[in-house]
Amino acid sequence: RLFRQKMAGRPIAMAGMAVKLYISRRGSSGLAASRCFSKKCKAEISILVVDAYSKQGRQDLKKGGMSLAGKLYVDMLQRNSPIPVMTDIVYPADAEFEVPDLQKYSGVAWTGSSLTVYHDTQEVVQQIDFSRKLFEDGIPQFGSCWALQIAVMASYGECAKNPRGREVGISRKIRLTPEGIAHPMFEGKRSTFDAFTSHDDEVTHLPPGAVLLAGNQHSSVQAATVTHANGTFWAVQYHPEYNLGELARLTECRREKLLRQGFFKSNEAVDSYIEMLEAIDGSSTETKDIQWLLGIDSDILDENYKCAEVKNWITKQAIPFGQCNGLI
Repeated sequence: RLFRQKMAGRPIAMAGMAVKLYISRRGSSGLAASRCFSKKCKAEISILVVDAYSKQGRQDLKKGGMSLAGKLYVDMLQRNSPIPVMTDIVYPADAEFEVPDLQKYSGVAWTGSSLTVYHDTQEVVQQIDFSRKLFEDGIPQFGSCWALQIAVMASYGECAKNPRGREVGISRKIRLTPEGIAHPMFEGKRSTFDAFTSHDDEVTHLPPGAVLLAGNQHSSVQAATVTHANGTFWAVQYHPEYNLGELARLTECRREKLLRQGFFKSNEAVDSYIEMLEAIDGSSTETKDIQWLLGIDSDILDENYKCAEVKNWITKQAIPFGQCNGLI
């Protein structure tokens, strides 16, 4: 009865999901329901962060002065959760990776990666298999870029190299589908927005159980939710975890590639772009001229708006799952 009362004000899809997760993890004994919303529950949540970069990929980021993807995700989760977040980071691309004990986690958050998701290598296969286990266990998953592609491949969809080339810097005019407008992941988001991005590949075929939530002219799948086995994965192709400083450092890391692909005509042009990004990032002075020149506005400068999807996943997926399984 307490469970039904608590879920009564939630959207039907959310309530249905919560019931499904409760059954898949705890059975029908009523134990979890009796613990679900106790006032004695601890006021913190444990989330497992999956840093999907290979060892070489992580070294490349360090060399360019960029924060590691796992650290970016930990910081983002902690900034955007209404309750304290306890995190662990795993590296499933590493040969020595072993699946950790998952019983304490209320959610799993996936980072981006420089790997190619449709390559049949150990670094990739281990990650697809790990996501499939998380689907089977019913633990809510969320992530960006690589994460969207992992969600699709783990549930037997398809990805490929984007024939339009790389999308990098800022993804423009991402437009929500009618399903996206109605979806709780995009609560507080406008129907069209910009976001940080960097990817060569794209989702080409969504699997059964997936719902397209957003796209733009460059990539028709910019966000989706994938329901597979016992779990649900909310994922976006863009990078809410980035900021202008990290984009500047990523540009440095990808300098040679961006020059080869024609995004810049010279090293001087790369330097100028990086300098403009860094001038805006954390600046206490007026940078309206540079923001205008680069087409940057509150879509990516406003932390609360930029990370609305993350905050919504924590509050509407991870926390309810943790509550219904006695983890919070």
